Amino acid sequence: MTRLLCFVFAIITTGINSSAQDAYQEEIRVWDSTRHEFLKSENGWLNLVGLLWLSEGKNSFGSDPSNAVVFPAGSVVPKAGHFDLHNGVVIMTAKPGIAITVNGIKKSSAVIHHKDSTTLPVAAFGSLRWTIKKSKDKYGIRLRDLKSPAISAFKGIERFHADPAWKVVARLEKSGSGGISITNVLGQTSEHASPGKLVFNLIGKSFSLETMTEGDQLFIIFSDETSGTTTYPSGRYLYAAKPDRDGYTTLDFNKAINPPCAFTEFATCPLPPKQNILPISITAGEKYDH
Repeated sequence: MTRLLCFVFAIITTGINSSAQDAYQEEIRVWDSTRHEFLKSENGWLNLVGLLWLSEGKNSFGSDPSNAVVFPAGSVVPKAGHFDLHNGVVIMTAKPGIAITVNGIKKSSAVIHHKDSTTLPVAAFGSLRWTIKKSKDKYGIRLRDLKSPAISAFKGIERFHADPAWKVVARLEKSGSGGISITNVLGQTSEHASPGKLVFNLIGKSFSLETMTEGDQLFIIFSDETSGTTTYPSGRYLYAAKPDRDGYTTLDFNKAINPPCAFTEFATCPLPPKQNILPISITAGEKYDH
């Protein structure tokens, strides 16, 4: 009888574990699908076709190569107008008869960036969309094409098999300085607020990652021993829920993602700080096809 009960218990336990594994695999599948849809969306990274820096003063724009700001050939009229950059304020002026809209309204002239405003007006012409990108003391036109060939060519992202072992509990340890230095691909370094570092265990060892906040989530930039081989060379990104009142959250490395620079040369990706270079191989999350 005892052996029979043990056998029945083993069958039940295996069934529960199998059910939990199936549910987790489905969670990752849905998460992955949502991620792909975002990349193809208007605010995703596959449609980014230009990052065109402005000079202080008047900057003519259009598809003609003689312009200070040159849009892709055939995407807009040769002489579309100009951008005026003065002391952190950008005013766009369109030439008469050019149907450029700002936030869906046709405008002959409009402020599309103000140093004292948190709004981000979107200008449009045909399938093009553009906003102002500020990077420290530089201002540029972040140009998107909703009909970019990269969207139709996108076939998804290869990833490691999702293993629940890469989903770990982490404890937030507050940092004394409250800040973290981050350098981007342009070589610009800036200070960011940091709630502290996340301490967790993997393969029987303790590791930590410095974190930042982005919206209502924690944001982590890290690299590991797969970086440059099976994953993106400069590292990957990971988001996590803000810790509970006891300081705990969950890190799911199966949701580690490639940075925008893996999809477009026109992104200004932040790089992992040296303290976030892990001395192990994180064989989880998105891979990178060189």
